[in-house]
Amino acid sequence: MGRIKTTFIKRKTKELLKMHGEHFTTEFSKNKEITNKYTEIQSKKLRNIVAGYMTRLKRQEH
Repeated sequence: MGRIKTTFIKRKTKELLKMHGEHFTTEFSKNKEITNKYTEIQSKKLRNIVAGYMTRLKRQEH
């Protein structure tokens, strides 16, 4: 079993996917930079969680 993502993380990630989905990739390090560019998340930990969830969603698309 994995860690459970909060509603905030899921909502923010799906908003980003809908608005800027074509910019994200299946690579976590690139997604961190892109997440930082398009959001105002102050916490480094939350940014990384959003980027990780985005990476997971993009891998499921392929």
